[in-house]
Amino acid sequence: MIRLLGRWFCVGALFFVNCANASAAEFGSKGGAEPENIESFSEFLREAPYDLELLISYGTSKGGSAGHLALNVRNDETNEEQIYSANFYADRAEEHADGYYNADLMLSIPKAEYLFKTASSLGETASFGLDFGEIYKRSLVGMRVYDVPADEKIALLAYFQRINDDYHQQAASTEYHDSEIKYDYMRLNCAKTIGSAFKYGAGYSDLDVSSAKILTRRRVVVAAKSNIPTEMAMKLIKEWNARGYAMDVVSYRKFSASSYVDPHDDQTLAFKDFPDRFPSVLSRDFRRDEYRDFNNLYAMYLLYNMARYSVRVNDKTQLIEIDRSKHPMPYTEAAETAEEWAKADSRGFFLRHLFKPRGNRIGEALDDKIADD
Repeated sequence: MIRLLGRWFCVGALFFVNCANASAAEFGSKGGAEPENIESFSEFLREAPYDLELLISYGTSKGGSAGHLALNVRNDETNEEQIYSANFYADRAEEHADGYYNADLMLSIPKAEYLFKTASSLGETASFGLDFGEIYKRSLVGMRVYDVPADEKIALLAYFQRINDDYHQQAASTEYHDSEIKYDYMRLNCAKTIGSAFKYGAGYSDLDVSSAKILTRRRVVVAAKSNIPTEMAMKLIKEWNARGYAMDVVSYRKFSASSYVDPHDDQTLAFKDFPDRFPSVLSRDFRRDEYRDFNNLYAMYLLYNMARYSVRVNDKTQLIEIDRSKHPMPYTEAAETAEEWAKADSRGFFLRHLFKPRGNRIGEALDDKIADD
């Protein structure tokens, strides 16, 4: 009530100044207040000795939500965590030449900033909800990976730098891309850059990193050959299991009360009003409100089975907290169970039966079924 009255008493010229400052200072908005326990909570998560964390960001549209993929690499000496993420605005498009951060193709961002901060170390042109403060716009799933050799992490970082060097030099016809190195939503996107770093940098020679041909005029053909974040994540999880790396999952749930409106978004919606949709594989689910495809169900069930924590920013205390916790299944058990459940549930959806799904989906209402330890 006090906040409401404060807004109504802004009058004349002071209305625009005071209300603009009040809006800028709102919790969970760009330049506004942020959780006071970011550092202490980050230290709590770092008590687990993971080396990498693959972050899958949710989609923010009702249909065709592919989401985003980024990689967190932990420094063995400093214990600091740095996110590497393909820059959507590094496409050399005229409309992104000014007012957008486009200095690098592969952004390097502290993890706490990427998830929870409301100001960016990249500067004013960085995109809130994309380059920093993602939790205020959408949920994420973090696949934490343990026992990764130090030289593998060094190789990944070197390859991200290689991609940036190629971007700065406007290189073409590299081993990972067959035309000019710049961001392309279909052809050189977040999933392809992350996959390429593992395949060509870290030596994951069997990892399938697709390459859509630029010559095709059929967008659906390009999409079918594009790298999709969730599909790339599933491929990498298999690779890590084959190498004997342990894994668990953290679900970072969207803060549901951010009133921030991004002037760059096509839709003039507050962050709280955007859809928060698990990023789909390429399937008929792109056009559905509810996921029924086996591959989507499998991915959500697998990640749920491997989940250790569900994390949220409490809208009342404005602090980060563990919302739910459970004992994660090891990968082999989690995958076998997810496959069994996904087959049964996708068949039930196909036959249009009234039934109770067997699987639990990561990050959605079914997170509430996680039993506290």
